[in-house]
Amino acid sequence: YQLYAYNIAYRILGNEEDAKDATQEALIKVYKSINKFQKKSSFSTWLYRIVVNTSKDFLKNRTSEKYSIDEDEGSEKAKIEIADQSFNPEKILEKNESSKLIQDSIKKLPNDSRIALVLRDIQGFTYEEISEMITVPIGTVKSRIARGRSQLKKILMVEGRDGYELR
Repeated sequence: YQLYAYNIAYRILGNEEDAKDATQEALIKVYKSINKFQKKSSFSTWLYRIVVNTSKDFLKNRTSEKYSIDEDEGSEKAKIEIADQSFNPEKILEKNESSKLIQDSIKKLPNDSRIALVLRDIQGFTYEEISEMITVPIGTVKSRIARGRSQLKKILMVEGRDGYELR
């Protein structure tokens, strides 16, 4: 579960070190409270709820973060592996830039929308699972996702104007 927990934390926090810390903290919480697991939901849903809540705590405790142009934290994590056997540096660069643009744009979303959007569109959880994880009604989950998608689209349209082709 560590990799899945890290992916959720990373997408919510948008920072590799914070995601590692949040994942570690969440897994320690799971270990310490495993006897409290009531089996009302699947183990993974319970674990991911703890990861989401821990990530939310990290967001609350963060000082107002400023992004700078020379920040190179996103360079490594924005890279994606291409399954294509042909080597095409231009395509790889284009995909890396698109991936970084999307991750940077997700960082700009309000926390509630970002969390719901990451859990649904990136991690692939159902509305019901997300509702359990973040302890809000399904209608609220759906509205946060819709709002997040709309905001993300606007951000991408503004950010994407500088030569990125959005698909």
